[in-house]
Amino acid sequence: MAGEAAGLLVRFGRRYACAVRLATLVPICAIALFRAPAEQLVSTAAVVGVAAVWTCVFAWWLRAGRGNALVALDVAVLLGLFGSIFWTDAVEARNTGWLRLLVTFACVTYQWHTSPAAGGTAAFVGGGGAVAILFEAGAWEVDVSLVTGTMWAVPAAALSRAAWILVRHAAKRADLMAAEALRARGEATVAEAVRAEEREQVNSLHDTAATTLLMVGLGQVRSDAGWLAPQARRDLDRLRSVSGRAPEEADLVDLLRADLAVTHLTVDFDGPERLRLPFDVARAITDAAGEALTNVRRHSGTARATVRLRGDARALRLDIADQGKGFSPDAVPGTRRGVRESIRGRMERVGGTATVTSAAGEGTRVRLEWRALAGDAADA
Repeated sequence: MAGEAAGLLVRFGRRYACAVRLATLVPICAIALFRAPAEQLVSTAAVVGVAAVWTCVFAWWLRAGRGNALVALDVAVLLGLFGSIFWTDAVEARNTGWLRLLVTFACVTYQWHTSPAAGGTAAFVGGGGAVAILFEAGAWEVDVSLVTGTMWAVPAAALSRAAWILVRHAAKRADLMAAEALRARGEATVAEAVRAEEREQVNSLHDTAATTLLMVGLGQVRSDAGWLAPQARRDLDRLRSVSGRAPEEADLVDLLRADLAVTHLTVDFDGPERLRLPFDVARAITDAAGEALTNVRRHSGTARATVRLRGDARALRLDIADQGKGFSPDAVPGTRRGVRESIRGRMERVGGTATVTSAAGEGTRVRLEWRALAGDAADA
């Protein structure tokens, strides 16, 4: 992306120079033939034909990106065409205007596809050479305007170069701003990725080791419980896996069954035999469900729960329900991470939603829903 605007401007300069040379060719040739005296019409038409063919050839070379190397040849051909005034008596007929326009447009458009040195030299040689030829042909004595009009080719080229420099400067500024914006977006993406990883590490710590230690500390679990040591090892393995390299896909049903096996609850699970999802989605749903079941074990006052999984890889719904004592979701302090981060936050980060429905004495239902994006659904 670096230098993209400047590169586009260079290509535009060649194309626009080509377009201007070709677009002005027809009226210029028409002027030449219209003003030519009858006795010089054939000779003038011959010169016009050469000018038309050469302009088309040069425009084709320029369009193909090879015109810059042929600018010197273009100047030589234009001066040769200008020298035809000795053959066509164009000075006496005052029919040099079309040649002046041919040279002027060439000098102006050189500035759009050459370096300042090359463009300036070409304009000076082309415009100055045309003026010298007119002097040699005696145009100053016939009509001074024939010479002074041609002299404007060089100042016109200088103005064209100045305008082009300003445009190039703006293009470079645009490239610098685009590069800075790209760098800023890259830094923001990295920072967000770091924050997301930190959030997941904190959530994993909250859902595993911190929860296990808190239950022991509060006396909800005896420190010599037989399942405590295996649970602690699983907590450590889960924490180590957070920063590890993950596969592209995972079977949500397998992940759920593995977690249900260590919940220390009696869980009635109903779902399909398998349901493959992107790994980050499957992991997020599993971890959110695991946190919901941990809350059942810690707070509901019951040791039973039901888990129902419905849907497919395009859209799914997972319900975790218990018939415990329930609670008021609005009364949960904002500092508590369980529902806010470990359930809702996880689902939102993978494009899903989590809904908690509960009331005192009526149990609790946590509904996790996820729907694939349109492109992901088509792939599935």
